[in-house]
Amino acid sequence: MEELIKILEDVRDDIDYATEKSLYDDKIFTSFDVIQLISTLDDEYDISIPASEIVPANFNSAEAIYALVQRLKG
Repeated sequence: MEELIKILEDVRDDIDYATEKSLYDDKIFTSFDVIQLISTLDDEYDISIPASEIVPANFNSAEAIYALVQRLKG
């Protein structure tokens, strides 16, 4: 999880990922942020995030993003 937080901070360092639970729903993450994050996650974790997984629920919090990565790695 620490590695993921570091990746998230590289995308946007002005967000408290430990407490924020509505990154996408509250429009804290822009579509550009999500695209950048997806690209970075693909590279860092050697995964491919399918279009069907690019939904707000998977990008609203660090925990949700972490769960997505773990699911795709598994």
